[in-house]
Amino acid sequence: GGFQMILRKMIEARKRSIAGRATRLRPEDCGKPMFAAGNIEYEMAERTRAITYGGIGLIQKLVQETGLARAIDSRLHLLKLYAPYHESDHVLNIAYNALCEGRCLEDIELRRNDETFLNALGTERIPDPTTAGDFCRRFLSAESIDQLQNAIDEARLKVWSRQPERFFEQAIIDMDGHLVETTGKCKQGMDIAYDGTWGYHVLLVSLANTREVLRLVHRPGNRPSHEGAAAQCDRVIALCLRAGFQRILLRGDTDFSQTKHLDRWDKAGVKFHFGYDSKKNLVGIADNLPKTAWQKLTRPARYQVMTSERERPDKVKDTIVRKREFEILRLKSEEVAEFEYRPTECTNSYRMIVVRKNISVEKGKKRLFDKIVYFFYITNDQESTPEEVVFSCNDRCHQENLIEQLSNGPRALRAPVDNLFSNWAYMVMTGLAWNLKAWWALWLPEQGRWAEKFRKEKERVLRMEFRSFINYFMKIPCQIVRTGRRLVYRLLNWNPLLSVFRRLANELNC
Repeated sequence: GGFQMILRKMIEARKRSIAGRATRLRPEDCGKPMFAAGNIEYEMAERTRAITYGGIGLIQKLVQETGLARAIDSRLHLLKLYAPYHESDHVLNIAYNALCEGRCLEDIELRRNDETFLNALGTERIPDPTTAGDFCRRFLSAESIDQLQNAIDEARLKVWSRQPERFFEQAIIDMDGHLVETTGKCKQGMDIAYDGTWGYHVLLVSLANTREVLRLVHRPGNRPSHEGAAAQCDRVIALCLRAGFQRILLRGDTDFSQTKHLDRWDKAGVKFHFGYDSKKNLVGIADNLPKTAWQKLTRPARYQVMTSERERPDKVKDTIVRKREFEILRLKSEEVAEFEYRPTECTNSYRMIVVRKNISVEKGKKRLFDKIVYFFYITNDQESTPEEVVFSCNDRCHQENLIEQLSNGPRALRAPVDNLFSNWAYMVMTGLAWNLKAWWALWLPEQGRWAEKFRKEKERVLRMEFRSFINYFMKIPCQIVRTGRRLVYRLLNWNPLLSVFRRLANELNC
């Protein structure tokens, strides 16, 4: 009502103020450096209390609305006594640490000693870093970690239930492995990987639609990428069907083309687009395909030019490579074809899509020779064209971006504790920060007069990098005021996406 109108006017005033600062610049102001503040003094406020990460209140409200804390406490039973923390307190403490740019468990100490931060969450205290590490070590089996991931799924279903019908047309499930290196020498469960890396090998199963982490499995470093992937896929498929997705699509690279499971998935109506090893018999079949079977593979433009195309700069790297006569590979052309193929462990035949790449081997300005390289993809998708299957498999590269975000955003893919299960638990709890970011976006409403605009804003937040999300929606300075039964977060600054922040606050009745 009236309060919302006043708030909108305040936000618009802040927006006009920042836009007007550039226009108020006078020519005589350009003769000296712009950073001119010199009369700086520091004082301690007597009554005003503020925090840097004002967005934590909206995250806490979202956790309450999804029922995440209740789900964790009802499913996860690791503590015999609550003195005073519950399981959900420990889990959220680690997730919130990542959302407040904590890079390790020790950073919890900063917020533990911030009285205003504690007031903002309505708590007297939070677990210290040592207690947080001890909680990670209470996970003694894969079953206990499964209970935690099941609790997260319970809250996830509530978030998904708010989405429009088009959201449930198809769930695209990606899977990949990632090596987590550690310099520790006494971490139980660590091993040496194929490339000489000491550490662990993580299996990550995600939903490409929203980039949420659906399942995270921790294994010794010497285990193959696909180990345990089929069982995790079955769990994720069941979750997506329970949520109401109409179709399921599995995607993975050559390590995940688990042929003994293909017939079962095909019978269940699950589609799959998997890379396939370039085996000798497949190369022979591709070599003998008639010329009419091949079509030119035309890839779509990487981006659309909205104005006029800019002049391209000189390729400095290319010039150096040619000058020093390094041997390089240049792609000349791509062609695509398909044929029926039955893997040894299957009773059914499936479409085998093959891409033939004509690659020129060059040295300096000389062209040495051409070579042909084949890439194979197996699928039971009878509706998509060969090109669409190839592009779908290539689109799985977004999974690499997700792994990079998890590694360097919330820093979930780390091994700070002392054994396989405790590090696994740490990864799931820290990775929850990334999922909360996705749920933050998914909870945004997209109805009403400005539905199309709201939909684009929602998509922008959903695809946003973790650091950008922190900067726009977490690092919002707020004064914390406790009055009566209300806990007030008084916004102290403006940023270009504050209107999106306020829309979610309104949706959560904040």
